[in-house]
Amino acid sequence: MRGNLPKREPDMLQYWEEINLYQEVAKANQGKKKFILHDGPPYANGDIHLGHTLNKVLKDFIVKYRSMAGYDAPYVPGWDTHGLPIEQRAIKALGLNRHAVSPLEFRQRCQEYALKYVNIQREQFKRLGVRGDWENPYLTLQKDFEAEQIGIFGEMAKKGYIYKGMKPVYWCASCETALAEAEVEYGDKESNSIYVKFPVLDSKGLFDTEKVSIVIWTTTPWTLPANVAIALHPEFKYLLVAYGDEKLILAKELLTSFGEITGLGVGKIEQEFTGSELEFVRCNHPFMDRQSLVIVGEHVTLEQGTGCVHTAPGHGEDDFIVAQNYDLPVISPLDNQGRFTAEGGLVAGLKTTEANGVVIEELAKRNRLVQSSKVRHQYPHCWRCKDPILFRATEQWFASIDGFRQEALAAIEKVRWIPGWGRDRIHNMVADRGDWCISRQRIWGVPIPIFYCNDCGEAIITDETIEHIKQLFRDHGSDIWFAKSADELVPPGLACTKCKHSKFRKETDIMDVWFDSGSSHAAVLDAREELSWPADLYLEGSDQHRGWFNSSLSTAVATKGTAPYRAVLTHGFLVDEQGRKMSKSLGNGVDPLDVIKDMGADILRLWVTSADYRSDVAVSPNILRQIADSYRKIRNTFRYFLGNLYDFDPAKDQVADQDLLELDRWALMNLNKLNKRVTKACENYEFHVVYHAVHNFCAVEMSALYLDIIKDRLYASPANSLERRSAQTVLYKSAHSLVRLLAPFITFTAEEIWRHIPGALAESKTVQTMPWPEYDDSYNDAALEQKMEKLLEVRTRVSKALELARQSKVIGHSLESHVKLHVDDQLKPLLEKEDLASFFIVSTVTIADQDNKVPENAFCDKDLPGLAVLVSKAEGYKCERCWIYSTGVGKDEVHSQLCPRCAQVMGEMDEEA
Repeated sequence: MRGNLPKREPDMLQYWEEINLYQEVAKANQGKKKFILHDGPPYANGDIHLGHTLNKVLKDFIVKYRSMAGYDAPYVPGWDTHGLPIEQRAIKALGLNRHAVSPLEFRQRCQEYALKYVNIQREQFKRLGVRGDWENPYLTLQKDFEAEQIGIFGEMAKKGYIYKGMKPVYWCASCETALAEAEVEYGDKESNSIYVKFPVLDSKGLFDTEKVSIVIWTTTPWTLPANVAIALHPEFKYLLVAYGDEKLILAKELLTSFGEITGLGVGKIEQEFTGSELEFVRCNHPFMDRQSLVIVGEHVTLEQGTGCVHTAPGHGEDDFIVAQNYDLPVISPLDNQGRFTAEGGLVAGLKTTEANGVVIEELAKRNRLVQSSKVRHQYPHCWRCKDPILFRATEQWFASIDGFRQEALAAIEKVRWIPGWGRDRIHNMVADRGDWCISRQRIWGVPIPIFYCNDCGEAIITDETIEHIKQLFRDHGSDIWFAKSADELVPPGLACTKCKHSKFRKETDIMDVWFDSGSSHAAVLDAREELSWPADLYLEGSDQHRGWFNSSLSTAVATKGTAPYRAVLTHGFLVDEQGRKMSKSLGNGVDPLDVIKDMGADILRLWVTSADYRSDVAVSPNILRQIADSYRKIRNTFRYFLGNLYDFDPAKDQVADQDLLELDRWALMNLNKLNKRVTKACENYEFHVVYHAVHNFCAVEMSALYLDIIKDRLYASPANSLERRSAQTVLYKSAHSLVRLLAPFITFTAEEIWRHIPGALAESKTVQTMPWPEYDDSYNDAALEQKMEKLLEVRTRVSKALELARQSKVIGHSLESHVKLHVDDQLKPLLEKEDLASFFIVSTVTIADQDNKVPENAFCDKDLPGLAVLVSKAEGYKCERCWIYSTGVGKDEVHSQLCPRCAQVMGEMDEEA
C-alpha cells in the first residue's frame, strides 16, 4: 500500500463516481434523523484558494461524521452567482464595457462567466474529496431561487420593513453603486487634515461678531461644498479665544492640542459658553453663498479636532440624523462616478480627489484656512475594487432593521455560537446596525420588484404584483425584467393604489447580493425535499457575522420570526508561520491546487484537521511538510496492521475478547478510549483534538510500544497459535475502527485502506457508509490498566538502562541483552509471572530480590526505588529466524541455526508441507 497520493486520489474519485457515492450514502441513511449543514455560497468568480479549502473541508468533516454517526446528512453545495464580484471579474476577463452593451447582453455574459467558474470550482472541490450533491447544487441565479427571493422581499414589504428614502450610504464611485456595511473594509489612507474658519454672522447677542469665527476640523475637504451646519455637543464647554485681532471659538478641552497643531498657541480666553448656549448661532459658509447653522448633537466628541463638527447631511450618517432635527437641507452634489454636479459650485465637474486641492486653495485665498497637513488614518474601502469609498445621500431602498431588531436579538440567544464569542459579536452588530441598504445601481442581480405609477409616482408593492413577478421569474428567470417593459410585466388590470391610473415604469436597481444569499434558507432549505428548515449548522469565516450570518438572520426573522440556524460555527483566517496575513506582496500564499498536485489532497485535509480553526490558522510549505510527516506515521501504522493480516480471516481467526492475551486486551482498551475521545471531539467540532489523539495513538501507543512488543509473536509464533491470532485480532479491530475514525478526515486514504482490510468490502463497498465506532464500556478494566501502568513504568527504566548499555558498547540491538532485575517485595509479584523478555524486547530476563547485593553499575531511578536494572550480554547464539539469543541454538539437528522455539515451529511447518 504505497502513498503517491497525487496519482492514487484521482483513481479513488473515479471509483466514487462509478458507485455514485453521494446516493450510496443517502440510501444507507434513508429514514434516519436529519442533520442539515447549509452551505454558505462562495462567489463563482475564480479558482478556489486556501480559504475555500479550509471552509469546504471543515464542512466535509462534519457531514461525513454525522452521516456515519447515525444521521441522514445531505450536503447541497451552493454558489453566489450574482453581484459585483462576478460583474467585475467578467468585465475584466471578457473586456466588457457595461455602458456600451445592452443590459440583457451584459447579464448573459455575466451568467456565462459565473457558470464557467461554478463548473471549475465544482471539480476543484471534488478533487479535495468533498462529498456533496454536486450534480444538483443551488445557484442564486436559478429561476426557482430568484422566485423565492422575490417572495422574501414581498413578505418583508408586506410587513412594512421595506421603504425608500434619501439617506447617506456607502458609495463606491469606481463601481458606481451603493454598498452595504458588509461590503466595506477598513484600511490605511492618507488624507488632507484641515482646520477651517466659519465667520460668525449672528451670535444671538452673546458676543460681538466682528472677526469671530468658529473653527472646524475635517479630513474630507471635498465635503465642504455640502456643509449646512456646525455641530457642538450641548454639554461641552466652548471658548472664545483671541489670537491677535481675530477671535476663534472651539472646545475648551481641545484648546491646547489645537494651539500645538496649528502653531497659534493658547491665545487669550475672553468668554466661555456651553454648546447649548451657542445653538442657533449663524455663520457664513467659508466659500459658498450659504449660511451654516450652529446645532447640537450627542455624536460630537473630544477625541480630536476642535469639538465643532463640520456637518454635511448629504455625506454622513450622524450628520444626516442630527440635521433632521433642524429641517436642514440635504445637499449631495455628486453623480454616480463621484464627480461634482453644478451644485458643487467651484468644484463642479471634478472628482472628489481632485476637489480637495481646489477647496484648500480657495480657503487659503479667502483667509479661511487655519492650518493644512496630511494624516494617515483608517478609512472605509470598497471590498471588491479596494478603492476608498464616499458617503453619499441618494434615494435607496432599505430594510428597516428597527422593525425586527428586538426579535433578531432574541433569536440570537437561542442559537449555539461556536466559539462562544460569536454570540457577542453578532449581538453587537445587530444591536448597533443601521437600516440595511438593499438597492444597488448595477445590472447583474435580482431586480427590485417594484413598479411606479407614471402619473403620481406612487411605488406599487402589493401581494398581487409580488406573486405575479414571482411566477414570471420562476418561469423565465429575472432576465424577463430587463427584456420586457413595465406594462408587459404588471399583472393584468393593475391600477395605481393611490390615483388608480394604469401606466407604470419599473425600478431599475437590483438587490444587494447579500439579500440573494441571505434568502438561501428559504430558497434551498424550505424548497428541497431532502433538506429541512432551520439548518442544524451554518459554518463560515468569522467575517460572516456581518455578512451571511447577519443577512440570513435578518430575512428569516423578518419573515418567520426566528433564526434559520440552530448553531453557527466560525473559523479564523489564514496566516503564515509568522502570523502574517496571506498576501501577494509578501509572497507567502499557498495555492491548494499546487499542494494537491505535489503532495495530495489528503495532506491538505490533514492540515485542516490539525488546525485549531477557532483562531487564525497558520499554513506554509514548512507546516505542510510537517503534516506530511505525520501523515506518513499514520499511514505506516496501517501498513503494519495490514501487512500482518495477510492470512487473517476475521470470520474464523478472531479471538474472543475474554481469550485475548492481557497485553492485547490492554491495547483494545486504549483503542476504545480513542474512539471515545475522537467522538467527543467531533461532537464539539474540535478536530485538532482528533488529529493529536490519532497521531499519538499511531506514533506512540501503537508504533513505539504495542507494535514493537508484538512483533516477535507475529513473526515467530506458529501461524495459528493463540499468541499470534490474539495479536492479529487487535490489529484487525484497530484497523477496522481507526479507518472509520479517519474516514471523514483523510478520506482518500481511508477508502484505500478499507479495500485492504480483510472482509471489509463484503461489509460495504465504501467505508463512508459504515457506522461510526462506538465506545464500549465492557473494554474497561481498571485492574488491568493499573497493572499495565506499573509494567510500563518498569519498562521505561529498562529502556533507559538498555540505552546506557548501548552507549557503553555493551550491546548493540536490544535482543543482544540479558536483563537482570533487582526488585523489592512490591514489584516481584507483578513481574515474576510476566513474559518480560518479549515485553522489554530482550533475549532473557531474570529477577533477583533486592536483598541480593545490587551491583554498582546497575541502573536505578529514585522515582522507582524498588527497582535496579543490570544489562549484560545475552548468553548463547543468535537465532536466524527471531534474532533472539539462546543457549539452545544449534541443538536441533535439522534447524541448527534456530532457537528451540523456532526449530519447533519450523518442524511443524515442515510436517504440514
